[in-house]
Amino acid sequence: MSTETSSLTTGPILQVLSANWWLLLLRGIIAVIFGVLTFIWPSLSLLTLVLLFGVYAFLDGIFSLVAAVMGRHKSTPLWWLIVSGLISLAAGIVAFLFPGITALVLVIFIGAWALVRGIFEIVGAIRLRKEIDNEWLLIAIGVLSVIFGIAILVSPGAGALALVWVIGAYAIILGLPMIWLAFRLRKHNKASS
Repeated sequence: MSTETSSLTTGPILQVLSANWWLLLLRGIIAVIFGVLTFIWPSLSLLTLVLLFGVYAFLDGIFSLVAAVMGRHKSTPLWWLIVSGLISLAAGIVAFLFPGITALVLVIFIGAWALVRGIFEIVGAIRLRKEIDNEWLLIAIGVLSVIFGIAILVSPGAGALALVWVIGAYAIILGLPMIWLAFRLRKHNKASS
């Protein structure tokens, strides 16, 4: 076993995540792409931001649900992944159905989504703590989401450009550790096969 995978143990949740590492990779890539687009597209309109967010949230939800369904035969329940996926899926659908919502409503919506998603990311990390070392990174992702959500909800009237950049930075900061963890899970999957 390589040193990169030696800190991973073989619990049921880890087996599910390792077997479906590519779903976490896709979630991370989509988050980073969304974040990068917010920076390189300076004239991003509110409607475009809503639709980009909708695509990101919808795909994130789909990939979370697929990972939960693919792991359903394991003995460990993945309810936290299902709830997180449903919340992201709902956020994406709402963004598509109501793209003309005002900036303030969008900000509050994104803040609430990040807060709830962060809570479930923390729950997932806590459930993984017996199966993977360095779960602090997963907890940090969840805490970052909670802090971001609270900050947005406390100050929803921030400037539109600043908001776009903050949302973009959040997506990149969220996506990069997901990509790192996906490759780590891939190595674990290869080592345990």
